[in-house]
Amino acid sequence: MLKIILAIVLFSVIVIFHELGHFLFAKKNGICVEEFAIGIGPTIFGKQIGETKYSIKCLPFGGCCVMLGEDDDCKDPRAFGSQSALARFSVIFAGPFFNFILAFVLALFVIGFSGADPAVAGEISADSGAYEAGLREGDRIVKLDGSRIYNFREISLFNYLHKDKADVEVTYERDGKQKTVTVTRKKTEAGTYAFGISMTEDTKEGIIGTLKYSILEVRYQIKSTFLSLKYLITGRFKLNDLSGPVGIVNMIGNTYEQSIVYGIKTVVLSLLNFAIMLSANLGVMNLLPLPALDGGRLVFIILEMIRRKKVSPEKEGMVHFAGLVLLMALMVIVMANDIKNIFFI
Repeated sequence: MLKIILAIVLFSVIVIFHELGHFLFAKKNGICVEEFAIGIGPTIFGKQIGETKYSIKCLPFGGCCVMLGEDDDCKDPRAFGSQSALARFSVIFAGPFFNFILAFVLALFVIGFSGADPAVAGEISADSGAYEAGLREGDRIVKLDGSRIYNFREISLFNYLHKDKADVEVTYERDGKQKTVTVTRKKTEAGTYAFGISMTEDTKEGIIGTLKYSILEVRYQIKSTFLSLKYLITGRFKLNDLSGPVGIVNMIGNTYEQSIVYGIKTVVLSLLNFAIMLSANLGVMNLLPLPALDGGRLVFIILEMIRRKKVSPEKEGMVHFAGLVLLMALMVIVMANDIKNIFFI
């Protein structure tokens, strides 16, 4: 039960913050917001303040921001569809953007308390490919196969995504000078290739360093989401690797159980780390140019800017409805996969 409560709280805060972005930018652009709700389903409490009804729904999953003329061809001058393309673009984009802001704010808290994970080599096994290529403890890893990295987890992510790749071009920095070498990684007992580099302890940063690594944390989460999507599209990842709400609830429960033995502070920081990942992930996923998502709606607005003419609301609505049906079907498949992985594997 506790894992479900924790998951509801995390999901709700992240989705509400997303909807808050839509709400604030709608108000800023003079759009009439008919309702701002916490939760979904029938209303259990609501209060009308001005033109907007503020509601609490019976199911505590996320929330919504209902704007006048959002899904129809309303002619009211304060309707969503009556605003300029740029104004509508800002309102739609604000939702995902607020998810990135939330991830940044949470990262400030986490890094401020627990420290950052710079891409600095800790202990390096003497028989590892990294050691043989000349890397030593304290070296700062700058690039892997030409890709810039900042966090040690990017090294771990590289190991995970390139399990079958032996030779890797590594650029590292020592005493202010950079050097590029080819590291021939060696296989682990699990049969995958790894550098043989352990991470240093998280380092406490000052105010500037905390700001810097909080931005880099959001960057890392966005990067890992895009890489996951890339490998899903190219077939490196399978549909079975996806997790939906059921799988995420299970992961949140596992995070709580693994961290509670170290005290409540560790629990809070671990759950906030998870929330950073979820919020950045939601921001990226919503910006994908797919029907029914914010990114899909942005595509129609961009087309309007290029054509200097709106796409028919009826046609756009049909496209978004078809996209919604496909997304719901995908959600059912992912949920079934979650249940199978949790209870039958």
